[in-house]
Amino acid sequence: MSLPLSHSLNIAPLSSAFNNTSATYKFYWLLAIIESLEEGKSEIGKKELFARMLTNSWYTVNYFHISFGNQDLIQRAIKNISKNETIPINIKKHNLLHLLLNSPHKKTNDILKHFDKNVPHRFLTPWIGRSKEENDTKYCKRIISESQQFSNQTLYALFPDRIYINPIWINYLTNNAKILKDYCYWNLSGFLQVRNPNVPNIQGKLIKPPMRSTLFNQRKNFWDIVFRELGTIDCIYTGVPLSIQKYALDHFIPHAFVSHDLIWNLVPISVSFNSVKSDMLPEINLYFDKFYKIQKTAFEIVSQNNPKSKLLEEYINLFGKEQHEFDFGYEKFKEIISPLISIARNNGFEYLER
Repeated sequence: MSLPLSHSLNIAPLSSAFNNTSATYKFYWLLAIIESLEEGKSEIGKKELFARMLTNSWYTVNYFHISFGNQDLIQRAIKNISKNETIPINIKKHNLLHLLLNSPHKKTNDILKHFDKNVPHRFLTPWIGRSKEENDTKYCKRIISESQQFSNQTLYALFPDRIYINPIWINYLTNNAKILKDYCYWNLSGFLQVRNPNVPNIQGKLIKPPMRSTLFNQRKNFWDIVFRELGTIDCIYTGVPLSIQKYALDHFIPHAFVSHDLIWNLVPISVSFNSVKSDMLPEINLYFDKFYKIQKTAFEIVSQNNPKSKLLEEYINLFGKEQHEFDFGYEKFKEIISPLISIARNNGFEYLER
């Protein structure tokens, strides 16, 4: 992915800002700058930018449990702040920003200030450069000095508590804000995929979706058909008989990990237990056999009653078979489900308590 060209600006330093990246802070720093510019700010407090870095990564870390790497400042900061503050995972972005900017907790403010050690001046290295002979102190002082003179068209000038966007960059950044944000997320997804090689749909886990799907189609055109055939279905977790009038659809492997609503991962469960399970993982040895049995039965019923259902194709794609030779095999299904649960567990998802 390339950045838009400019007749008056040298885009090369901005394009190379993510070269040799060992942590996520550069991606989130630029996103924070662009967001602030979109709100009409060209003089931006550092604390606000650091807080925006955390608000943009909060959901990815806390809901999807994506690993940023062992040395990442942002992931560590989010986990530490989560211990200091009582913040729900699904908090709205603007509410989280307000909370971080106005937190009375010294630990939270110290965490935000910690980003000032490296983030603002290291981002400007492509514009100003660094010699091998320079130690960190001299390098930092020189970048601050040269940025205040906008040497080499630096993106911004650095001051103790804020940055000033270089006026010659403002139109470019604001006019191309969407492309620039896409550029950040495109590079960020590649960075995170390397550190989460077995996690599906990294790109879909970088931004909190505005709302979750209602699962209306999966309910009406699949599981309701199964209920009409069977009458009742026992909840695989509680054993409580469920009816077509009262059941919840659960993601057997949490949505926060798979990030999809495919029918082979959905199962009817007790409405009350659904809120208890939340994004907990089911243990294979306790629940897979029941899950497999109702999934296989449901597939057979819908295949007979609505053979042209597009939802059936999700099973075909999963097993990699043509419909005419499809076999809903126990071992094959378990081979698909078990590794996903193991990977999710390794990424920080907890098992459902017995």
